[in-house]
Amino acid sequence: MTFRIYVTGLVLTGLVTAHTATASVLPSRDDIDHALSGLGSNNQFDRSKTIDWGVLPGPFYTPELELGVGVALVGMYQADSAPESKISTLSLSGFASSTGAFGLNLNNYTYLDDDRWRFYLSGTLNNVPTNYWGKGYQAGRHKDHLAEYKSQQLRLRPSLLRRVADNTYLGLGWDFSTLNVASPDKPFRDYMAVNNVGSHSVNSGVSATFSYDSRDFLPNARHGQALDLRYTYYAPSIGSDSRFNTTEIQYNYYYPLDEKNVLAFDNFARFASGDVPWDQLSHLGNGRQMRGYYDGRYQDNHIFATQVEYRRKLDWRHGIVFWAGSGTMSDSARHLGGGHWLPNAGVGYRFEFKPRMNVRLDFGVGKQSSGFYFQVGEAF
Repeated sequence: MTFRIYVTGLVLTGLVTAHTATASVLPSRDDIDHALSGLGSNNQFDRSKTIDWGVLPGPFYTPELELGVGVALVGMYQADSAPESKISTLSLSGFASSTGAFGLNLNNYTYLDDDRWRFYLSGTLNNVPTNYWGKGYQAGRHKDHLAEYKSQQLRLRPSLLRRVADNTYLGLGWDFSTLNVASPDKPFRDYMAVNNVGSHSVNSGVSATFSYDSRDFLPNARHGQALDLRYTYYAPSIGSDSRFNTTEIQYNYYYPLDEKNVLAFDNFARFASGDVPWDQLSHLGNGRQMRGYYDGRYQDNHIFATQVEYRRKLDWRHGIVFWAGSGTMSDSARHLGGGHWLPNAGVGYRFEFKPRMNVRLDFGVGKQSSGFYFQVGEAF
């Protein structure tokens, strides 16, 4: 009996000692907040700064890039001097992966003159080993890709919008991209020869935009809705190699269940017509729609994707999301929706490192495909 009490006492003492040691080893929330404040990620916005920066690194695994690491740099600023003016955001994210890929992404949302004017800018500069399946569902459904090459791309997409009514904007923009095909394998060289595809392409188009936007905060909306229509015309007269046009339509709706729970809905369609280059087809699969699919595996002239996402704010800086969706594609607009539909679902973790600005870690699953994403801001 004495031996059992002695052993029990040792076990309890060990547990208490282990708990105390663990508590002393693991950092507290205050310790983490203090460490992050050195990176500018202090969950506060300093209006006295021209741009209040925060930086945070993180891992990712996507079907096209495989295992990699990214660094997110986010700036919040007020373009207006008025104290209650809308907060503008600028995010820069760099990445490098085990495939040898590396790149830089930029997203900027600027609100001017009491939100009468809006300036948006997105940009991409990357060098990415890329798999190519071809065009259409039947090409993408095969497990093995058709060919390989290295994509060296630059893309800039600025837009300037003017408010014409409550929450309603009209605008003009430009879509410019260059693509250089480097190190193509023999199957892709054969594809280029048969289809008269050059190793370098330039696409330049002017855009007209209509936007209705009642969202409270664009990078992480909790309520409101947005309808965006963007028509872009590409032609040799404005620097493009080919003459074609694209129409993009996106509708988002955000329904707050309570202070910590939101249901978010997203519908996105892209239509491409004319002499559409092989590198300007509409894609199903990226970090925003159909997460988990290889970007470019499923591509055609026209695509439609829909998803619903449940977002929950947890304790402290933490959050979690679940989503489910589907997407389809077609060579002709009138047959869109009548063909195969691809399933999509996933779960994500959120870490708030600036007010309402999250770093997101998303794991998406699709048909014979999955991916793990590290990005700034919500998917939509």
